[in-house]
Amino acid sequence: MINCIIQRESVTLRIILNEMKRNIILTLLIAVILTSCGEYNKILKSTDYEYKYEAAKNYFAKGKYNRSATLLEDMIMQLKGTDKAEESLYMLAMSYYNEGDYTTSSHYFVTYYTTYPRGTFAELARFHSGKALCLDTQEARLDQSGTYKAIQELQMFMEYYPQSTKKEEAQDMIFALQDKLVLKEYLGAKLYYNLGNYMGNNFLSCVITAQNALKDYPYSKLREDLSILVLRSKYEMAIQSVQEKKSDRFRETVDEYYAFKNEFPESKYNKEVERIFRESKNEIKD
Repeated sequence: MINCIIQRESVTLRIILNEMKRNIILTLLIAVILTSCGEYNKILKSTDYEYKYEAAKNYFAKGKYNRSATLLEDMIMQLKGTDKAEESLYMLAMSYYNEGDYTTSSHYFVTYYTTYPRGTFAELARFHSGKALCLDTQEARLDQSGTYKAIQELQMFMEYYPQSTKKEEAQDMIFALQDKLVLKEYLGAKLYYNLGNYMGNNFLSCVITAQNALKDYPYSKLREDLSILVLRSKYEMAIQSVQEKKSDRFRETVDEYYAFKNEFPESKYNKEVERIFRESKNEIKD
């Protein structure tokens, strides 16, 4: 009985001690945070730009990019014309980049390489400007104006620095962005096909959209999918044509079939393609 009581008291004591340790650790943590905040506010209010600049570099080195950006924004104009101006501008751009604010970071990267075209960080600024715009692009269904801008920026980087170690990464980003543009066109062409004759000849719009995409992006991974939309649409237009135009439209479909088979002999759409060919041939009047 006595042993049980001792054991219970021992367990209770350990619980109390552990709770005290947790409270002490929490108190110390809060104290560190408050001290850190107090120190940061003191730096922020300081008029000693040498002191603030070194603090910004220190925050940047520690990965506290939000604080680094705030401090640098506050004194970027004061540093203009000094020996710290170039580095501070690049560091400000990188702070926003690392924070995920790609629009603002790209703006400052452009400002940097425009102001310092032969600067120490000019190559990296051009590269990261393009990469920031790339990371900021919207999904394929949405507006792609940002995608065109990112491609242009990355192409400019490659023209300025054809021997750069970042060239391959830039090229890969351009290919990925072009894939997004092709997907946008494919989704548009597919929508036209699905609309059929609703409020107009959407099959023709599908053909035009798909063919333009094939012309603009000849090496796209979606080339086969775009091509089948052209064949399907021409077949549907032939079916729904007036009688006197049917034979000609079905001949166009057969011509499209041969073009498709020539390029994609082992197509995943072969079963459908062969059906379209058979039915089109049967409709052609000699």
